[in-house]
Amino acid sequence: MATTDLGAAAAAVARGVLIVEDDLALCGYLASALTDAGYAVQTAHERASALKLLSARPAPALVLLDLGLPPQPSTMAEGLAVLDQGLRLAPDAKVIVLTGQDERAAALEAVRRGAFDFLVKPAALAAIFAALKRAELFAQQDSRLAETGEARLHLTAKLGEGPKEAAANAEELLLRRALAATNYNVAETARQLGLAREHVYYYLNKYGLRRPD
Repeated sequence: MATTDLGAAAAAVARGVLIVEDDLALCGYLASALTDAGYAVQTAHERASALKLLSARPAPALVLLDLGLPPQPSTMAEGLAVLDQGLRLAPDAKVIVLTGQDERAAALEAVRRGAFDFLVKPAALAAIFAALKRAELFAQQDSRLAETGEARLHLTAKLGEGPKEAAANAEELLLRRALAATNYNVAETARQLGLAREHVYYYLNKYGLRRPD
C-alpha cells in the first residue's frame, strides 16, 4: 500500500470510542483526554453496560477494553466475555485491550479472539492515541472494501492459519499492501502502520505470510 494511501487513511475523521474500564479515575482521565482530542466518547464500567452500548446503532467503532472487570477483576474472564459478546453485537468494532504487565498471554489470547491490538498498562496517552489511529486506519480499509463490494472477514483466524482462510480480511489486505510497498521490510512496515515490530511478526505468523521467492 502506498504511503500516500496510508496517510489518507490515518487522516480519517475521528470515530466514536467506547472506554470499558472499572477504575473510575482512569476512565474519567481517558475520557477527558480523548474528548479533548475530538473523539465522541462513551464509558462503561462492567459487562452489562458495555454490551448495551455495543448493541446500539450506530455502535462504537473503537473500543478500549480493560480485561480485568468486575465481578472478577483479578481474572480476564469478564473482559474476554465482553470481547466475545461485543464483537458478535458489533463485528466491525476495533477493540484495543488494556492489560497488566503480567498478563501478556491473556492479551495475545484476546487478539486471537478478535481484538485488534493490546496495550500494557499503564499505557501512555501517546501510545493510546497511536493505537486508536491504527485502528481507524484499518477501519478505513474495511469501509473501502465494503464500498467496492469485496467480501471481508474479521480477526477470527487461529494463529498459524494461512492466507487462504483469511484472504478477504481487511487487516490482512492492508498488511499485504504495506509489505509489498516496503519489499517485506518488517521495520519499515511497522513504521508505516504505526505497529511495534513484534506485532507485525505476530500478524505475519497469523496469516502465514512469507516474502515471495
